Amino acid sequence: MKRQLPKRHDLAPLLRFKEPTWSAKERRLARALTVEDLRRIARRRTPKAAFDYTDGAADGEVSLARAREAFADVEFRPAILRDVSEVDTSREVLGERVALPFGIAPTGFTRMMQAEGEIAGATAAAAAGIPFALSTMGTTSIEDVAAAAPEGRHWFQLYMWKDRDRSMALVDRAAAAGFDTLLVTVDVPVAGARLRDVRNGMTIPPTLTPRTVANAIPRPAWWFNFLTTEPLAFASLDSWSGTVAELLDTMFDPTVTYDDLAWIKEQWPGKVVVKGVQTVDDACRCADVGVDALLLSNHGGRQLDRAPVPFHLLPDVVAAVGDRVEVHLDTGIMSGQDIVAAVAHGAHFTLIGRAYLYGLMAGGREGVDRVIDILAGQVERTMKLLGVRTLDELNPEHVVQLRRLEPRA
Repeated sequence: MKRQLPKRHDLAPLLRFKEPTWSAKERRLARALTVEDLRRIARRRTPKAAFDYTDGAADGEVSLARAREAFADVEFRPAILRDVSEVDTSREVLGERVALPFGIAPTGFTRMMQAEGEIAGATAAAAAGIPFALSTMGTTSIEDVAAAAPEGRHWFQLYMWKDRDRSMALVDRAAAAGFDTLLVTVDVPVAGARLRDVRNGMTIPPTLTPRTVANAIPRPAWWFNFLTTEPLAFASLDSWSGTVAELLDTMFDPTVTYDDLAWIKEQWPGKVVVKGVQTVDDACRCADVGVDALLLSNHGGRQLDRAPVPFHLLPDVVAAVGDRVEVHLDTGIMSGQDIVAAVAHGAHFTLIGRAYLYGLMAGGREGVDRVIDILAGQVERTMKLLGVRTLDELNPEHVVQLRRLEPRA
């Protein structure tokens, strides 16, 4: 074999060095290629009680595991030889165009996960052209969210409290601030048994014990941000010094009925979504009330363990009421492939909760931008690989659900 010394002009293309990134945050976010990567970063950077509040679910966490298994058990059926040089990931949702088939779900206690909290989520969502939903249990006020992202599309999530006047005062504030959609959460007659929170003794604000201090030592950035920013408070209620479970049980109203849903709809000037639908019968009854959309959700597995898997329920609900209301879906979404599978299975729109919070904990506003970028890239790539150019071209023929769980006769 004949050998020769390499020439300088041959070596030049092989010796291009990447410009160093001086920001540690930029480096770690750039290395994150999936939501699971962001989850691992979030776990390293966030105290255990706050991370477990996001990551955990109720009782044995079976509902959450099954929801994620449902997406893992999807088999895609791609079409070949289609022109997919350009794809459109936008869609009209509740009367307005959104850039992507997902939005940010309402999450409670968000500034406890990372100090930028809801402002990071709202501004990132506005920049991406997707909706941001603020929770009743959020830690930034309705008005501050609206002011931080005046060009954004904001939804407000309502827990109906035992104090109805207080609940409706929040609704009035949201309407006055320009929020266009109300998400009425209906799966919370009581708080779920979130055992990680009980074991961690999670309180608002966090309680300093020898164990929490020891857990904080390798996470100084979180504590520095927590202690040097505005004290943690709720968007919509007074301060609280007990556990999260105790707070929720004092607030949630187990007497709420369909009559209350109809009454709420009459009070709200915008669109109404019912969040927490878990059976076809309830989907039909909610549609009869005249709401604009149903959000199939088991609260991320955080309420009733072994609840129905929203993705499994989706085709039956779409068949029953899809011609009358939009059908949205959350719970278990960890990738753009999950989102595409949901849309192909019949969902008009999806919401992400944990995925967004993993990005927030990993890097604040830039971390939320990163999770949106990851999911958007996965959605677009999956659409191209399936041979579709628009979300409307996705249909049940593109997915097969390989079920692990079949009802026994």
